Amino acid sequence: MASATQNLENDHIHILRLTDVMLTMVRKESSNVEHFETVINLIRKFADGLHHIKEEQMLFPMLEDHGFSTEQGPVAVMLEEHTQGRDFVKGMLNSLSAMQKGSTNSVNELYSHATGYAELLQNHISKENNILFRMADDILSSDNQKSLLKRFIEAESQVDPEYNLESAKAKIEELATIYDVEFSTTLANLNHNMGCH
Repeated sequence: MASATQNLENDHIHILRLTDVMLTMVRKESSNVEHFETVINLIRKFADGLHHIKEEQMLFPMLEDHGFSTEQGPVAVMLEEHTQGRDFVKGMLNSLSAMQKGSTNSVNELYSHATGYAELLQNHISKENNILFRMADDILSSDNQKSLLKRFIEAESQVDPEYNLESAKAKIEELATIYDVEFSTTLANLNHNMGCH
């Protein structure tokens, strides 16, 4: 049976794929406002609005109950990086808004925020997959994992259907096709996950 940490790692596969899309859009100097709006919605409603909620409101409090601190150590670092990610998204939104009003410098600001977010998340996910989740697997009982997974599935059922896992995957792959995005971090992560199951 899948565990709660495997559920989160599965989300990570698609979030990493999204970061590959973002970096490719920057490299190919896309100025397609609609595509960047889709990226921002995917971050806010799927990566942050669903995935980070599962971590911040469910996994991390359970880890805190098992002695992890939210003031220092791995959970504190993850929370700080979630905040940094949200700041990059605010920057992307502001740049996009300025672009739509005709600002010529804003596209470079958009690229800078998008790159910052993508690189932050790639490092962040590596730390979660390889360090924090392995610590969680060591400390959480089978009942803890089952209880968390049940809560995750409940949260997934309540998310906006336009940005649930299946819809998010489809939107990410549509952008990946448009920008001819290669499998890089995503494929390596997918293989790692498949090897773990």
